[in-house]
Amino acid sequence: MHLFGYIDPGSGSLLLQALLAAILSIPFVFRRTIGGFWHRLRGAGVDEERAPAKARTSDPSTRDS
Repeated sequence: MHLFGYIDPGSGSLLLQALLAAILSIPFVFRRTIGGFWHRLRGAGVDEERAPAKARTSDPSTRDS
């Protein structure tokens, strides 16, 4: 008994597109994790980056009362 696998061009294209999308999306999904690791490795503070801009300013005229 012979079993031949056949993937038509539409299905093959869909599989190839799904595989490429999965591979190319990995850096975007883990960007924050990789970026946080890179900042810690270089010694930059991750907490400073995530703080709102108003909280980082030392000018009292820009603060809300």
